[in-house]
Amino acid sequence: MKKINLLLLVLIAAFGFKIQAQNVHFGAKAGLNLATITGDDTSDVKSKTSFHLGAVAEISISDKFSVQPELLYSAQGAKEDGGDGEFKLDYINIPVMAKFYVADGFSLEAGPQVGFLMSAKSKGGGESVDLKDFTKGIDFGLNFGLGYKMESGLNFGARYNLGLSNFWDFPSDIDPEFGVGDFKNKNSVIQLSIGYFFL
Repeated sequence: MKKINLLLLVLIAAFGFKIQAQNVHFGAKAGLNLATITGDDTSDVKSKTSFHLGAVAEISISDKFSVQPELLYSAQGAKEDGGDGEFKLDYINIPVMAKFYVADGFSLEAGPQVGFLMSAKSKGGGESVDLKDFTKGIDFGLNFGLGYKMESGLNFGARYNLGLSNFWDFPSDIDPEFGVGDFKNKNSVIQLSIGYFFL
């Protein structure tokens, strides 16, 4: 219930700008994720190719500046280097991007992101293990990127999501023999997107 309430508050804050904005465009986007994890014991992991998709709203503040809240499903995690193991983290992410237009159609973007964990699983050797009880329900990050928007509404973007928070949440009484109680890992995702604004 707390997670749902927080999600509603973030949505209201993110999309509430449209009430006062004079120029709001809504759209959709989808694209490629190159996701991995950073931090402890990650020498044997490599990027996992996955995807993201969702809705966006661009709120123009001036000719050069706009705010773009988004609501995205994002498949993240990492793969085992040299094996068939895979770590899957699925999020509903809400980035709020500040966009600075530096040339005709071209923008530099940056902004915070909050993610709500939908599922967490480890797969390998034909088995799947649910890890949601050992991962935090909320994840925080910062996004940096660039974009290009055509007059038709078609747009393209490249973005890096830098994870800020450790996504593990191991119980305090976990058996020390597992050696994971002090693990700290963060998400790291490169996103390539294509979208369309409904003008």
